[in-house]
Amino acid sequence: MRRSPLFSGFIYLLLGALFTYFAIEHVQTNGWGFFGYLLVLLATFDFGSGLKMILFHLKYKNKVKR
Repeated sequence: MRRSPLFSGFIYLLLGALFTYFAIEHVQTNGWGFFGYLLVLLATFDFGSGLKMILFHLKYKNKVKR
């Protein structure tokens, strides 16, 4: 079964929020280290991918309607 880009986009946004939470917790306890930067980088990629997939879904949906 294929997943829609909208569903995948929401999953990526959820993962981005989760990585952001873990990054905040890690930085508050241990300070900025390699793992803190890695978590922020992963969260950024997930948010970017999620937004890109949601926008793709909206553009595709509008194109199909025409």
